[in-house]
Amino acid sequence: MSYCQAIKALSGDRKTLHQEYHDHHYGFPLHDDDELFGRLVMEINQAGLSWETILKKEAAFRNAYDHFSIAKVAAYTESDRERLLADAGIIRNRLKINAAIENARVILQLQQEYGAFEKWLEHHHPKTLPEWIKLFKKTFKFTGGEIVNEFLMSIGFLPGAHIADCEIYNKILKNKPMWSVT
Repeated sequence: MSYCQAIKALSGDRKTLHQEYHDHHYGFPLHDDDELFGRLVMEINQAGLSWETILKKEAAFRNAYDHFSIAKVAAYTESDRERLLADAGIIRNRLKINAAIENARVILQLQQEYGAFEKWLEHHHPKTLPEWIKLFKKTFKFTGGEIVNEFLMSIGFLPGAHIADCEIYNKILKNKPMWSVT
C-alpha cells in the first residue's frame, strides 16, 4: 500500500498530521540546504520508529537543532550533544545525534566544494538506488538503504513518493523533481 492510500485509512489528528506532510512536503523538490539537512536528520531519526513519531516531533527537532542550520549544528560541542541527549522532545539516541553533527560537518565541506548540498546531489544525479546508497554510506554517517531511499524520494530525487493516480503526483511534476528530469 502506498503512502497516498494509507492516509485514506487514517482519521482525526493522525490523518491531519500525515496529510499535511503528504500534500505539501513529501516528494516535492527542496532547494534550501538547511531544509535538505533537516530532512536527512528526520529520516535518520526515523530509523526503527514510525514516521508518525517523527512528524509529531518535527517542531522539537527544529528547535533542538537550531532550525537545522548546518553551520550551527556543525559547530556543536560535547555540551550540545549532552543537551540533545537530555531533550525529551526529540529522539535521544547518541548514534543519531552524533550522525547529525558529523553529517552537518560533511555538508559544510560539500558546500565548499560544490557550492551547495543541493548541487552535490545534482552532481551525482542520476544514480540507481544501490549507487546512491553506496555514495551516501561512503559520505555520511547512519545512512542505510531505507534512509537513503526515503530521503531521496522525499526530496524528489527518486520516484515513488506518490502513485500516478494520487492528486499530489501532478503537483509534484509541475515542480520538476529530479527523477522526472533526465
